[in-house]
Amino acid sequence: MMRDYSNPEYKKWRKLIYKRDNFTCQWPGCSSNIKLNAHHIYKWSDFPGLRFHPNNGITLCKTHHDNIKGLEDSYSQFFSKLILNKGNKK
Repeated sequence: MMRDYSNPEYKKWRKLIYKRDNFTCQWPGCSSNIKLNAHHIYKWSDFPGLRFHPNNGITLCKTHHDNIKGLEDSYSQFFSKLILNKGNKK
């Protein structure tokens, strides 16, 4: 299934991720709030059941999103822990 960026469910998921992350990059030490991406922690293509799950998204600025291209799998656990820790602080 190709990703449809105009899909209402996708748009809702993306807004939820941005809001939860206070519209800032979640990379440690970065607080950029420009050129944001809602990154799927576990790949869209490999995990269809997680596509719109809030815990499968993290806000990254374009720089950090570009830095992990091709290395997404190696960052999955790291990003998942960031999101879980964020939830535990509330």
